[in-house]
Amino acid sequence: MTPMTMRRITLLCIALAAPAAWGAEFRSAWPVSAERVWVGPEYWANPLQDWRIAGGRLECGRSGVNRNVNLLTHQLGSAPGGFALRVRLGRMPDDNPNPDGWAGFRIGIRGELNDYRDSVLRGRGIDAGVTTGGRLVIGKAVLSAGAPLATGDLELALDGRPAGGSYELTLRAFDAQGKLLAEHRQSVPGDLAGNLALVSSGGAPGDPAAQNSYRAGPERRGPRFWFANWRISGDKVEAHPGQAWGPILWAQYTLSKGVMKMTAQMPPVGPADSDLVRLQVREGAGWKTIDEERIHTLARTATFRIPDWDATRDSPYRLAYTLDGQDHYWEGTVRRDPVDRDTIVVAGFSCMMDTGFPNTRMVRNVRYQNPDILVFTGDQIYENVAGFRIEIEPVEIAALDYLRKWYLHGWTWGDLMRDRPTVSMPDDHDVYHGNLWGAGGLKTDLANHARGGYRMPAEWVKMVERTQTSHLPDPYDPRPVEQGIGVYYTELRYGRISFAILEDRKFKSGPRGLVPPTGGRPDHVTDPNFDRRAFDPPGAQLLGERQHRFLRQWVADWRESDMKVAISQTILANATSYHGQDHTFLVADLNSNGWPASARNAALRELRRGFAFMLAGDQHLTSVIHHGADDWEDSGYSFCVPAINVGYPRSFRPQTPGENRAPGAPYYTGRFRDGLGNRVTIQALGNPEEQLRKPPLEFLHDKASGHGIVRLHKPSGKITIESWRLLSDPQNDPAGGQFPGFPVTIRMEDNYGRRAVAWLPEIRVSGMENPVVEVVDEADGELVYALRVRGRSFRPKVFRPGTYTVRVGAPETGNVKTFAKVAAGAGGGVLNVAF
Repeated sequence: MTPMTMRRITLLCIALAAPAAWGAEFRSAWPVSAERVWVGPEYWANPLQDWRIAGGRLECGRSGVNRNVNLLTHQLGSAPGGFALRVRLGRMPDDNPNPDGWAGFRIGIRGELNDYRDSVLRGRGIDAGVTTGGRLVIGKAVLSAGAPLATGDLELALDGRPAGGSYELTLRAFDAQGKLLAEHRQSVPGDLAGNLALVSSGGAPGDPAAQNSYRAGPERRGPRFWFANWRISGDKVEAHPGQAWGPILWAQYTLSKGVMKMTAQMPPVGPADSDLVRLQVREGAGWKTIDEERIHTLARTATFRIPDWDATRDSPYRLAYTLDGQDHYWEGTVRRDPVDRDTIVVAGFSCMMDTGFPNTRMVRNVRYQNPDILVFTGDQIYENVAGFRIEIEPVEIAALDYLRKWYLHGWTWGDLMRDRPTVSMPDDHDVYHGNLWGAGGLKTDLANHARGGYRMPAEWVKMVERTQTSHLPDPYDPRPVEQGIGVYYTELRYGRISFAILEDRKFKSGPRGLVPPTGGRPDHVTDPNFDRRAFDPPGAQLLGERQHRFLRQWVADWRESDMKVAISQTILANATSYHGQDHTFLVADLNSNGWPASARNAALRELRRGFAFMLAGDQHLTSVIHHGADDWEDSGYSFCVPAINVGYPRSFRPQTPGENRAPGAPYYTGRFRDGLGNRVTIQALGNPEEQLRKPPLEFLHDKASGHGIVRLHKPSGKITIESWRLLSDPQNDPAGGQFPGFPVTIRMEDNYGRRAVAWLPEIRVSGMENPVVEVVDEADGELVYALRVRGRSFRPKVFRPGTYTVRVGAPETGNVKTFAKVAAGAGGGVLNVAF
């Protein structure tokens, strides 16, 4: 044996006998002076409202199954190596001594999506701890020998060492003086890579069902434990400090008409913590504070409104907050208003279940597509998001319950939102409704919600709207509705695109009491012979009179605007025929904006006066529809973006093919009367697959999940509509990955498709490019339409003989010329307009 071989054997023996060469280390540092629900930027608590820090300890304040706190900044890596975990724990002093349960560690927590954020929600791991009966347990193996331990003020120590394809785990319990009380060893298979967590749980450890947060409801059973001095070390431990999150979680902003508004989303900090967030902008090599705002006590938001913002340049900003004596920042850029850019790109999203969370592929795709503005049209959360079901009272607990779901939205999209304007608007599930007919803000309950109104307390509804909409431009008419609930419908002007942000749920009438009983669900009509006239009652509201007044002003106002887009929660049609996992056939769905039909048609008539393109979500079925109010295709086009993660699938599979289809087009395109009798011409549509694959992302992809992109080309007035499937790859496969029939390109002028009855003289302009043309019917004084034309000539169509007032010019400067008594005819003549 050579000396070199002897040396290698000696070193190997030393390595086997000595402790593992520790790699990354972690030690908890919960401050003694702080008391707050949020336990710190290094952690994710399940559920948020059941945990707190107090007196330097982590405490499970409310009992239940599978209460756990995941560590975000350190995980067990996939490479072999040793690790050691230590924590002090004990029963809460006021705890019920009887419930069965356990407390300790969960290691190697992994979900199916290989992301630490997915793992905190859906991951499974190996449990190791102490039961309330005083026994050590690893997995399902319980130490039966020896006297039961007292479960107050123990130190648990878990060591892991690789042993072939398994790990040898050793769990020890020590008393407060460091005396060994019990020891338990167990071999477990696998590499144990994944998250690490502390657990205080009812039920038996090691039971996969007890690790399922989607079955562990808000029931209050099980023990409550406290934890302190959590330490982690070992060469298998990886440190990822960039995965810490908070205390400034994310921000949303808009920039419109020279006003920048920004909302910082905060966690539930404590009453003794600072309640001020500072907004700072770059000044030379440093930062200058330009505003500070207080954190709203329920929404945990701080909203800034800065008038006279310099919209001509990109402005780096940061939000600053001081916690436990340390400054924390969230940085981003308020992009300049791209008024000179030919194409404005809008990314549209809707309906985010958490089954694909954190949607890393979609985020990557959208980052590559680099939209100018993000639009979230609703259902940013669902009731079952993040597990543990929902809690609806008291208001403070219900707010925390909502916030932990809402936080997933920011955890997914925050890096994209930090440097581009964002529109978000709550839909029905955001306010804990399966369907929402707001009825002007009335109070209702779950049993009577189809009569209209909100089931949750007004204070809570206002909290939700504050988190999602407080950064939007100021409301058009800020008067609150019933119960003091606010409104947010408004105009956002960015990149010379005028966006109308509508609230199509808040003012909508409830069907119960207005229409005949449908049987079963109040929104679902299943009888193909139902009387459509009875389902279009006089006076039933969709947008409400206040929003109609807003639209009349908006369609006529083309100041500093080249195109118009109306954003709503759902589309003005009932374009689905099969619903749910069992593919139930429905004749009509009163939750859609196809109902009430007369109110739907009235909204279309308003929107088409401004040649407005319509963008919405909600339906889980992406589509491009040319709408008809009084005749086929006489109104505008809508784009329903796909759901981010489809939960409840819908499809449109008509028994009779559509009429007037393009040659070779699928049978589900063309002209149809929807279930409520509305005229819809389907240009493109993305049904789910007939057979669904099982892996989670493939499953969501096949159910028709994805996102939308709209490209608004101002010089030509062309609108290109893209609908990207979940597993698409626009960077490497730009020709594929979209739903069938996409992309679709239309012209802005197509959004008033009504056929001309007569024509006004051709308008020829000199001295001005791209003027605004406004046509008013002198018979009733009503605006026929207004639009910004391309170039210097335009032939206005009108829809009845008579005389009209025509205004031509630049409304932003007041340089407008008016021509009265312009007669409609067959299209001859010229109206010369010189500037």
